[in-house]
Amino acid sequence: MINDKFVLLGAVLNLIGSATYAYHTLRGETRPNRVTWFLWALAPLIAFSAQLNKGVGLQVLMTFMVGFGPLTVFTASFLSRKAYWKITRLDIACGVLSLVALAVWGITREGNVAIMLSITADLLAGVPTLIKAYKQPGTEHAAPFRNGALSAAITLLTITHWTFAVYGFALYILLICATLYVLIRFRLGERLTASARAAG
Repeated sequence: MINDKFVLLGAVLNLIGSATYAYHTLRGETRPNRVTWFLWALAPLIAFSAQLNKGVGLQVLMTFMVGFGPLTVFTASFLSRKAYWKITRLDIACGVLSLVALAVWGITREGNVAIMLSITADLLAGVPTLIKAYKQPGTEHAAPFRNGALSAAITLLTITHWTFAVYGFALYILLICATLYVLIRFRLGERLTASARAAG
């Protein structure tokens, strides 16, 4: 294990990644789905509140930054004409689930339930972006997802007392960010589609 103050390095990596994505959004080089990025801000902030309630230590900083970063991208998207807002049934379901997470945590004060619901909501919110990263990787930017994965890995390495409240959200962020980074950076969807066409 490494010193828990390394979480601060992870927070900086998250901030750099989000700022880079927001910059490319402002330039019209990336086109974030506003619903996804709004929910990506909301769900981690719910988990952050739940972690505080469960007495999680410095590792909560990663969860907070995972919510704060998308909030900056969401805000930047309103200044870019190429961003789009497309509300689907899935988006509505994710929004409802996020609100349910808040309500359940508020009623039961059970942080682990709120964290689990937040992870589920965050994953569902990410489905449209996962599909877009697979089909149209050129509309996304890989750096924030690489930094998010690194930040989560650093956070996991600082853990000395392994409880779901401490590791749950960080492990999820590592997995989803690494997946998105690979899809975007290596354009796997385009390659697989091209291979299928060549084989057919």
